[in-house]
Amino acid sequence: MSNLAPKRLFSKRPILAFSLIVLLKSFLTWMVVFGGPNWTTLLKELPFALIVFCLIEWFATKRKLVYYLSANLLMTAILFAVLMYYKYYGVIVTYVALNQVNQVTAVSNSVFSLMDPYYLLVFIDIIVMGYYLIRRQKGQYWKAASQKKVSRRVLATLFGISLVLCLFNIVPNRASMNEIVKAEQMGILNYEAYTIFSNKDQELVNPSEITQATIDELKQINKPAAPKLWNAASGKNLIIIQMESFQNFLINLKIDGQEITPNMNKLANESYYFNNFYQGVGQGNTSDAEFIVNTSYYIPPNGAATQVYPKKELPSLPRLMQEHGYDTATFHTNIVDFWNRGELYKALGFNRYYDKKFFGEEDSVFFAASDEVLYAKTAAELEKMDQSDKPFYAQVISMTAHHPFTIPERKYKMGLPERYEDTFVGDYVRAQNYADYALGLFIDDLKQRGIWDNSVVVLYGDHLGLPIYSLDRDDKELMQEIYGREYGSADMIHIPLIITAPGITQPEVLTQLGGQVDILPTVANLLGFSLNKQIHFGQDILNNTTVNLLPQRYYLPTGSFVSSEELFLSGSGYEDGTHLPLPGASAVSLDSQDQFNRALELLKLSDSYVSQLPNWK
Repeated sequence: MSNLAPKRLFSKRPILAFSLIVLLKSFLTWMVVFGGPNWTTLLKELPFALIVFCLIEWFATKRKLVYYLSANLLMTAILFAVLMYYKYYGVIVTYVALNQVNQVTAVSNSVFSLMDPYYLLVFIDIIVMGYYLIRRQKGQYWKAASQKKVSRRVLATLFGISLVLCLFNIVPNRASMNEIVKAEQMGILNYEAYTIFSNKDQELVNPSEITQATIDELKQINKPAAPKLWNAASGKNLIIIQMESFQNFLINLKIDGQEITPNMNKLANESYYFNNFYQGVGQGNTSDAEFIVNTSYYIPPNGAATQVYPKKELPSLPRLMQEHGYDTATFHTNIVDFWNRGELYKALGFNRYYDKKFFGEEDSVFFAASDEVLYAKTAAELEKMDQSDKPFYAQVISMTAHHPFTIPERKYKMGLPERYEDTFVGDYVRAQNYADYALGLFIDDLKQRGIWDNSVVVLYGDHLGLPIYSLDRDDKELMQEIYGREYGSADMIHIPLIITAPGITQPEVLTQLGGQVDILPTVANLLGFSLNKQIHFGQDILNNTTVNLLPQRYYLPTGSFVSSEELFLSGSGYEDGTHLPLPGASAVSLDSQDQFNRALELLKLSDSYVSQLPNWK
């Protein structure tokens, strides 16, 4: 019996022991990501580990145990990253996301808030083995015993079978569009290897073939000869306020009779309020929203726009405004290096930016000055800009209602019902209540300074705040209470858009479909700026109201889109995809193959166009 003891298994047959360890960790990861392991998990995850361990047995003559421990640590790190990333983004992390590792320390609170204690079970074996290695006598015995050779014939057979199984899992599933489906079909470790070795440059469309007429045809846009509200806001300032993590359900929400966002509600009820509006962001979250709104292009297929397109001279809203005599600036309380914003602002052509150096660390929340400081100092600066002989365009990026939404008690502006206390949803609601309070101060300040009445003000949510993947049972029950039904994927990406301009807009709820990509052409129409010479993928949603098509990436699988009737989630392709009616829709058409094809073509054209733009100098 002593020969069967765990320490004998580890020391005499490390290939078996470490394979078992990796398999158990894979089971844990599958439980979180795919809802639980099944018998195929064994055939999808174990062969990859065996290939690695066979190579160690074959080539390692000394320090074999070190190689085993290193390989185990690497695979553990991959599986742990998959767990954590899925909990927020709902996607399978790949090596491309390593480009954002330098952002992690700035949002460490967000990272730790996603962690369930049992995730740390993936590291227990490393701790135990580390303990044995530290104890010199046991460590020396273990190292010596593990040098025992495995039969070359056995290794060759095991390696060959494992390689065939890996290829059998990978090759037939390469065409799957849905990244989660693909990872489940291939196995997580196989999928991670596949993304590295299959990386190839995207085939680009010739720029001469990318015309506005082609884009409008794909979107089925028929532009009116006399657009509604064309040039109605000529010469007015433009203030675009990007609300951190602000989802649409907050508008007019009351919890036990308590209004959560009274200032946003007042604006929505006095202005143009688009209640069928959706995000288009990806890995870059807030910075992606800045990119989309200022360019009317889609996010890149891999990585944040600020990391993929930072050197491009982007046709943009700031450049368009400058051509018409406007001053332009953007305001954000964090450091400009966060998400590579300094490069983004050069690419977009802003005249200048204001970041942490300007706002300081006064009244700091999370990693920058609070929204109250943001709005107070911004209002003073806008007054200076307003006194010049130029109108201005200012984009203001709020921050305090940032994930994980655990604002300090000094910022509490409301009490929560007991059932909301110490919940993710409760923290979110309270943070957004504070963000709304600070916004109200900003609006009052702009009015007192005489800026409000001479401005077009656009407000929208930058991205979701409550991913369905991050909610526990209590949170799901609270969201069901709020919605009166199950909280779903369409709700998650549903954000508000409000456009207000004194003397121009009026109280109206506009139900036409829109997305962040549509803000630039809509604003251009109000200001009377032609886009005939500027490629754009959005549409003026004040005039093109009957049809729209919003391709989605990252938070939803590739091939997903929002149309006027539905949210479509791709499967391996179109045929096994899921059709979800939008809020308020009674049914969906199951014949949306044409929209699926057009959405993919739009993404391809956007990727091709932006990738081939010249670099800024």
